[in-house]
Amino acid sequence: MEYGYDLIVVGGGVLGTFHAYHALKHGFKVALIEKDRTPQGATVRNFGQVVPSGMNSKWQTYGRESLRIYKEIQETFDISVRQEGSVYFASDEEEEQLLEELYQINQENQYSSQLLTKAKCMERYGGLRKDYVKAGLFFPEEVMVEPRVMINRLHCYLKAVGLDLFLHKTVIECNKLSEGIEVYLSDGTTLTSAKVIICNGSDFKTLYPQLFNESDLKVSKIQMMQTKPQGHFVLPSSILTGLSIRRYEAFSECPSYAAIKAKEDADSPVKKWGVHILFKQAMNGSVIIGDSHEYADADHIDDLNMDLKMDIDNFILQEAKKIIDLPTYEIQNRWFGLYSQCKTSDIYQHTIKNDIHIVTGIGGKGMTGSAGFAKENINNIFNLQHA
Repeated sequence: MEYGYDLIVVGGGVLGTFHAYHALKHGFKVALIEKDRTPQGATVRNFGQVVPSGMNSKWQTYGRESLRIYKEIQETFDISVRQEGSVYFASDEEEEQLLEELYQINQENQYSSQLLTKAKCMERYGGLRKDYVKAGLFFPEEVMVEPRVMINRLHCYLKAVGLDLFLHKTVIECNKLSEGIEVYLSDGTTLTSAKVIICNGSDFKTLYPQLFNESDLKVSKIQMMQTKPQGHFVLPSSILTGLSIRRYEAFSECPSYAAIKAKEDADSPVKKWGVHILFKQAMNGSVIIGDSHEYADADHIDDLNMDLKMDIDNFILQEAKKIIDLPTYEIQNRWFGLYSQCKTSDIYQHTIKNDIHIVTGIGGKGMTGSAGFAKENINNIFNLQHA
């Protein structure tokens, strides 16, 4: 039979969209289906920091490929990519030691980074508190995007090169035929395809509830804030701090990491709420600050209180003010995001009858890792490894 499409991707967030992108690059006919008028999930509820530096060796490889892809697209079509680099600030000798060890790992991996003295950090970053910073590690190749701008512009770019985009359409059924798959939408539309990739956890839950309930997915709730514009104050680079050094997977590969983590207070608010402090200046001059992490099993998402917890926000602001003196910490927006991840693996993948592929649970790696991971996954799904 002739298929309407070579590939239908369900879920228009960053993971699904980059699967569509790579399939289009191979010349496939692709449809992308998004249940909302514009993506509403984790893709648009994050900092927009593309930071392979924070990932373990496996995912740093995907992240570095993502950097190349973001920059390649930006050369052709403005999707809000800014190459301003990322910097980690150590607040004590332990964190400084971890920065030095990660720098050595980067040298071996041929990933560009620069150790910064305390004086150099103070010189480069206005507002940085002298009583906080001990040293820094700068990654010049890393970029930032405006998440809500980026995903919609990426959709526009892909439509221009052949993508069929179905917005505000819900997939209610996928039927595997003797050849190909029929996909039924809530408005009565039927599409056919050789393969389907489901990258939206909500659609996964709707289409395959038993499989969803049996999965090892858990959901993380993160809280973030946005200040009012900071006038003429400029915060160069994405800012990651000592708590990020103590949390991110990249540092777990450092020789001293386990011993340093073992000494931490297990009952602190940092542990209770999964807090680490990040700063990113948006294009309008405001600064985004966060974040926190509260967890629940995916089939018990109601256990997560859907209100914003002011105790968490207040703690984040309290810690942020110890790091950078912004002209204003007046908050204009607060929000939370939800993202899914696996308990026992780094991403959830399950294949149904050879041609329906569920790919979700990428966790906090989505903005950084999706473009590179999706390239490899499309090659695997379509047996293009040697193309």
